[in-house]
Formats: sequence, structure tokens, C-alpha cells
Amino acid sequence: MSTRDPAAIDSRRLGTPNVAVAEVAPGEEIVLSLIEETARIEKRAVETGRVRVSTRSETVDQVLRETLRSDNVAVTRVPIDRTLAEGETPPVAREKGGVTIIPILEEILVVEKRLVLKEEVHIRRTTAGEEVEVPVTLRRQHAVIERVTPEGHATDETVT
Repeated sequence: MSTRDPAAIDSRRLGTPNVAVAEVAPGEEIVLSLIEETARIEKRAVETGRVRVSTRSETVDQVLRETLRSDNVAVTRVPIDRTLAEGETPPVAREKGGVTIIPILEEILVVEKRLVLKEEVHIRRTTAGEEVEVPVTLRRQHAVIERVTPEGHATDETVT
């Protein structure tokens, strides 16, 4: 048995691509190299650009307005010096025309005990309003989004 070199084989095209034809005598042995193609897909990351996000702060000056209320109290002492009659009910604190009246009593010793109304304290409440303006500074942030090419050039700036 003789072995033929595959490169020495007489090959002809038979109309089918990549087909070789060889004639072999009986008892001869030839070795053919078989070739097969395979396909393979590989992936790799390719940077096509970047996104840069930053924030910008701005300030806004505003004047806040509000009405402040305050209560003022005026205290007036009203002398009475009246002796209460025997069995008379002592006066109690009361309100009359927006004025709170608080009676002040004193016991004095005489041959008999009497209740004398010494004075009344009158409390008058008034309310005053005052408009005030307070300047304040308020901050507000915006997001700035830029697309950056691989060469480092910023494009497409978006402010939100």
C-alpha cells in the first residue's frame, strides 16, 4: 500500500465549491485532511460616549409678608371703698363690655365684722396688628445632563 500526499491528488472542480476528486488504485491508501469551518460571535464593550449629570443651584430673593398680632393689657385700679351690707353676697370676677373685673375684698375688724369692697381691678384687652416684611433667600437646584463623546466633547446639554 502506498500513501499519496493529499497535495499531489489531481483535483477537479465538479461545479460544487471546495470539492476535490481523486482517483485511487485498489490497495492504495490516501490520507485526506478534512477541514470544517465554524462561526463564533464575540462581544466586547465599546465606549460610544458618556453621560455627565451635575446640579446647579440658583437663589431667589423673596420677601415674606405676614401680619403679627399682639395683645396689650391695660390695668386700671378703680377705688370703691363701699362696705357690704350684712348678708350681701360678695361680688365675683366678671366680664363686662370686653373688660374683666376682679373684685378685691378686705375684712376689717370693727365691733362687728363687715366686708368692705376696697377696689376693683379692670383689665382691658386690645389687639393690634402689624404688617411685617422679612427678606429671605431660597435655593432651587436644576439637573444638567450632558452627553460626552469618547473624544471628550460635550454635546446635547439638557437642563431639568
